[in-house]
Amino acid sequence: MRTKSLLLALFAMAFLSNCAIVQPGEVGIKQKFGKLSKTVQPQGAVLYNPITTKVIKPNIQTVNLEITLNLPSKEGLSINSVISILYKADRSKIVSLINNYGLDYEPIVSSVFRSAASDVSAKYFAKDMHSGMRAEIEMEIMKRMALTLEPQGLIVEAVLMKNIQLPPNLSKSIEQKLQAEQDAMRMEFVLQQARLDADRKIIEAKGIRDAQIIISEGLTEQLIKIRSIEAFQELAKSPNAKVIITDGKTPMLINQDK
Repeated sequence: MRTKSLLLALFAMAFLSNCAIVQPGEVGIKQKFGKLSKTVQPQGAVLYNPITTKVIKPNIQTVNLEITLNLPSKEGLSINSVISILYKADRSKIVSLINNYGLDYEPIVSSVFRSAASDVSAKYFAKDMHSGMRAEIEMEIMKRMALTLEPQGLIVEAVLMKNIQLPPNLSKSIEQKLQAEQDAMRMEFVLQQARLDADRKIIEAKGIRDAQIIISEGLTEQLIKIRSIEAFQELAKSPNAKVIITDGKTPMLINQDK
């Protein structure tokens, strides 16, 4: 019984020593006598002969490489910047990538980025890097990097300009310009409101004028006589003493005792 248990234990040890575990975000590649296999193993258990072979497990997850550098601008200024590059190894080209560059891809990504970033930023003014054109600059840098890196087996997913520090004088000028634009927009709003208010008053005045015209045109002699009689009747109903002078057409109250 003990012998059987011992044999099982030895078998388990031998099996485990011949088995590599590929974790999520990795792939397994057998390397026999220094030569990489063309077969890429997915995550899970990979059996191999430990005497002649080993299993390397390169990372294929997205890597965030953060670089700080000074970017040249079109007007010759130096812009301090912090930029993140998101990239990963292409699984379909991982064997060729390792054969050419080993397992550390960061130096090639960094070198290609510095060259691409300098070429692209030199075509833009410093203020462009601090405005809505930042996304355009990021995209152009990424495309330039992809031309070099993707054939080698590295996929560039994004280039993000996280922190751009302009020279103090330029930064102050941009702030003043933005403030002036905001003031101009505010003044335009005030003027527009004033114009609307003036238009409203003109419309109201035209309405009053039109109403007066209509009333004056409607006050015929016959209508005036009727209104005079009605007014005279209302005055006659009053209990207060009064003196009324009339020509028989239009009553006029000239005295009233309370």
